[in-house]
Amino acid sequence: MSLNRIQLSGKDILEKDFKTAMRGYNQEEVDEFLDVVIQDYDIFKQEIERLQAENEKLRKNSAEQPRTRAPQPNTQVNYDVLKRLSNLEKAVFGKKFADAGE
Repeated sequence: MSLNRIQLSGKDILEKDFKTAMRGYNQEEVDEFLDVVIQDYDIFKQEIERLQAENEKLRKNSAEQPRTRAPQPNTQVNYDVLKRLSNLEKAVFGKKFADAGE
């Protein structure tokens, strides 16, 4: 929702005059209800403006952040870990275990 599409302001609601009719609504009741509507309307408008400012700030921060790539896996480290694990198995379980696995 864009603030440009909002057709009424709190002031517009407050200053709106309705014609009275023979069997119309109680004017005091309508005015009290419209006062609540105006308060809520102003709160919503402020919240929308705050959120739009926050969104703009986040967009600017996002644009300023350098994009980082995911780290590439280091296959040499993985090979070294596997070699060490193999040597450890040989030491713990003995040569018989190592020969059976091959």
